[in-house]
Formats: sequence, structure tokens, C-alpha cells
Amino acid sequence: MATHPSLIVHNARIHTGVSRRPEAQALAVSGRHFAAVGTNGQIKALAGPGTMMIDAGRRRVIPGLIDSHLHVIRGGLNYNLELRWDGVPSLADAMRMLADQVARTPAPQWVRVVGGFTEHQFAERRLPSLEELNQVAPETPVFILHLYDRALLNAAALRACGYSKDTPDPPGGQIVRDHTGTPTGLLLATPNAALLYATLALGPKLPYEYQLNSTRHFLRELNRLGVTSVIDAGGGFQNYPDDYRVIEELHQHHQLTVRIAYNLFTQKPAEELQDFRHWTSNNQYGQGDEFYHLNGAGEMLVFSAADFEDFRQPRPEMPPHMEADLEQVARLLATRRWPWRMHATYDETISRALDVFEKIDREVSLQGLPWFFDHAETVSDRNLERIARLGGGIAIQHRMAYQGEYFVERYGAQAAARTPPFKRMLEMGIHVGAGTDATRVASYDPWNALYWLTTGKTLGGLSLYPDSNRLDRASALTLYTRANTWFSGEQDLKGQIDIEQLADFALLSQDYFEVDDEAIRQIVSELTVVDGHIVYAGGDLQQHDPTPPVAMPGWAPANFGSRYWKSPQAYARVQHAVQLASAGHSPHGPLSACMHPPHDLQEHLWGPSGCTCWAF
Repeated sequence: MATHPSLIVHNARIHTGVSRRPEAQALAVSGRHFAAVGTNGQIKALAGPGTMMIDAGRRRVIPGLIDSHLHVIRGGLNYNLELRWDGVPSLADAMRMLADQVARTPAPQWVRVVGGFTEHQFAERRLPSLEELNQVAPETPVFILHLYDRALLNAAALRACGYSKDTPDPPGGQIVRDHTGTPTGLLLATPNAALLYATLALGPKLPYEYQLNSTRHFLRELNRLGVTSVIDAGGGFQNYPDDYRVIEELHQHHQLTVRIAYNLFTQKPAEELQDFRHWTSNNQYGQGDEFYHLNGAGEMLVFSAADFEDFRQPRPEMPPHMEADLEQVARLLATRRWPWRMHATYDETISRALDVFEKIDREVSLQGLPWFFDHAETVSDRNLERIARLGGGIAIQHRMAYQGEYFVERYGAQAAARTPPFKRMLEMGIHVGAGTDATRVASYDPWNALYWLTTGKTLGGLSLYPDSNRLDRASALTLYTRANTWFSGEQDLKGQIDIEQLADFALLSQDYFEVDDEAIRQIVSELTVVDGHIVYAGGDLQQHDPTPPVAMPGWAPANFGSRYWKSPQAYARVQHAVQLASAGHSPHGPLSACMHPPHDLQEHLWGPSGCTCWAF
């Protein structure tokens, strides 16, 4: 080694992800890359006077986590505005957080809870009622987005949006009304979530300077969880290039602490082909660098192929012109060798898309082009075989951890047992990667996804999968590291702790390979390194933490502890609530008084339907 390492981590339990040397005690970083991996003695001998030495205290070190489907660019623009209920163990806790934020939020700002949670994570197993929201916030607008299925608005938010008796229901959405026709505050996706997102878009936005700050805070939160890379899947209401200015400026000023590969999401129905013609003519696939580069098209290729994933609603049937629309776009992308990703929840949609892709493949080979489906919850073995023949992949997300109860209620436990069949995908040699689909549905926390992959459970504790469709912990971690590099064309650059790979890694608060199942969800990183630089440190390594900027504005929830709730105490409280329910005692507290006692309390609290006080 010509120069001494800039950083050495020793006395560690390193999971390298490299088959020839799966475990090590120490690692050395020189510049942006791993320079050596080995025993404590081997690596410490390389140190020089300027080498930073970190004693890991026998804690677990893993390659930096990679999320192959996260809406990080859009999420960063609004992160500082949002109150997070991610991981919060009870509705009583969530409502206290909401009340505190209402008290500090100035007019005309809103309080927003935008996804990342499910009613099934709460001890009470229900959402707040509209009456509770109005009691807590009589004047401040409150907007709560729950998965893809509904939004709750208090009376102040209805007024701010201008929703009245005269406001019509949009296609695929419902404004629920009382007997006089007045909106109640409940908005439903039936099944199109456009109503929910259009309502959210009516709220005040952060000025550009604050968006820069907000995005930095979101990236730091990902670093706290051990995430070092993401693939951004575009998104509705995310316009290119306008909404990419913030992330591009941070990149130019070397302020990105997460590597981002981004896909371009078509912007308007009936104009998809024009979008992709323009983008493929004026941009080059792969343009950028290891911190920020163009990854291709999708996840929306054409609007006529979008099957909405609200499992509370019947499966939507795609229109008859789907194939013609999709063929135009996919043929253009294949001809110009642009990879694509395509949102597809149901096997029926996947079948029709594969008909198109196979037709194109007969004229323009898809082999060697990293195209893939996102989600694929109900994909069949027959279609898995077709995907494998075309050399495609599947990016899976833990949406069933948040919506599994609803899927079982509609389709049954037997259908849910392979939704999605990720173990079968791997057995068939398909490229499979894992992610979260955060932020508007599931949470961005990767440890929830790893918990789901290894236990087969929802956040509400429902066991979805038999052993045949669960992964061991090492295999699940591979899906979150090395396997995800295929989806961004970076197989030789990252995903493992190995010489000459980019130096991205996380030192964990608990050993992922040894803790009990439930404790997986409590893991955080206590030292996250990206590109050879420490970007986050906590616990007894706090002294190494780069000083973060204060969140803007000053009343932002991020300044008052709003982030993914990680606490052994929180876990203990959930277990206590479960014990109370098992003993026949309701965990409903003063903020969640139930006026409709169920026939079967146990089913009411912990079954697939949950508490229905607030519903229709």
C-alpha cells in the first residue's frame, strides 16, 4: 500500500458479503475505496499517523444498505414538513405527537402525516377518528395519508382545500359525505390514489432553500438506518427536471450522503411516448457518476398500465389499449438501449406486459438490458419463467408488511402465502432486489423490510408466509446489498466489503444475525460511512458525527424528534398491549374510546378488520 489508510475499523464482526471471505475482524479505507479487509493484526499494522482508528467494540459491520425502490427525491422536498408515525407503537402516542406538533405549527401551515405507517402497528389497531382529529386540531389543517387507500382531513384542512358539497368526486376517488352531502374529511382511493395526492399537493410548500435543507435531513435519516444508496423510482407529481434541481445542487456541492440512481417517470397521460423520445434524445443512460446518475425509465412507463395496489379495493382491469401504449414506449427504450422498470402489482397486468415485451424481443433483443418489474405481488410461476427467459428482474418491496391484513381479508391466507413469491424467484435464477417503496406507503426503514423477508410477518404480527417463502438472514441481507447493484448497473462497484469496492458500510447497534426476530426492527446504525467518509455516528461513537444543519423551518417536526421511532421501550409497550388483549382487556385509551363494542373482542383488536369506529 503506497499510503496509509485514512480510516481503520477494527475489533469488529464484519459481514463482508464476499463468499471467499464472509467474515473479517477489521477493514481499512483509503480515499473512496476499501483498501484491505482481514484480521485485527493485519489491518492495524497498516495504520499511519494520520489514520483514524475506530474500535467497533465487537459490533456487527455490514455493507451499506441499498434500497432499490425509494422515492427519495420527492420525499426529500417535503421531509421537514412531515410528522412521522413510522414505528410508533400506539395511536395514543401518535395522537400526543400530533397534538404537540399542532401546538407549534403556525398558520397557515399544515400538520402532515404522509404514509410510512399502518393502523395495524398500533396497539389499538385502528386509525384516529375524524372527531379526534378535530378535537386535537380545531384550527390547524391536519392531513393524514394511510397507505394507498385513504386520507383523513380535519375540518380545517377541508376548509383549506375548499372541499364542499359542490366538490365533485374525481374518477377513481371518493369524497365521503354525511347525510347532507357535506364532506366528512375521509377521502378514499377507489382505487386511484390521485385524489389523495392531489389533496396533499394543495398544502403549503417549502421554499427552495428549505427544500435543500429538508433533503439533507432525509438523507441523514436514511444514513441513521444504514442506507448508503438508493434507486429513485420517480413518482407522480415529481416533474423532470424542475423537481430534480435540489438533488442536483446538493450533488454539485458534494452534500449528498446517499448515492442516488434515478429513473424518469412519465409525466402526463397520452404523452408518454413524447416524454421518452425527448428524454432519450437529450440524455444518455448512465450519465453522471457514482453519487448521482441516470438509471433509465419508469416506474411509470404508460398510465394505461398502472394497476393500483389498494388491496381494500378489487383488482383494477387495465384498458384494452394498454398493449398498444406500452409497445410504443418499450420498443423505443429497447431500441435505444435504455433500461426500464415497470410498476405491476398483479399477475394479470404482468401477463399482458410480457406479451408486449416478448413481441419486442423477437425483433430487438432484451438480453443484457437490465429491465425489471416492480412489486409483482401476485406474479405466477408461468410468468416468472417468462421473465427469466427474457433476462428480466423483479424489485420487491415490503408493502405486504403494511397491507397484508387487507390482502388476506380479500383474497385469503392461501393466496397471501406467496405474495410475492420471492423465494421462488430466487430459485428460478431471476434477478431479485429489495426495497421499501417509501415514503407514501411503507416506511423507508430497511429493517422493517428485512424483518418481513425473514419472518414473513406484517407489522401487525400476522404471519403471511410458510418457511418455503421466507429467507434466512444472510440471503435477505444480500437482497439489500449486492443483489440490488444489478438494478443500477453497478455490480462491480459496491454492495460488498471487499478491496477496491466503494467504501460504503454501516456499524450496527445490534447484531442483525443474532438478535431475536422482533429486535431486528429496532436496529439502527451507529456509524455510517459513504465514499470513505463518516456521514452519521451515534451512540458511543457520537463524537465522530458530522454536525447536521438545523432543520428549516424552526417549527419543523424534524427539530422535535420526528423520525422513525426506534426504541426497545416502544417494543415492550406493544408486547404489553398484546398481553392485555390476550387477557381480554382492550388497549383503547382515552384518545381512542371505542363506541361500538365488537362481538368478538379478540378478532376486533387483532384480526384483519381492525377497529371500525372511524370507518364508513
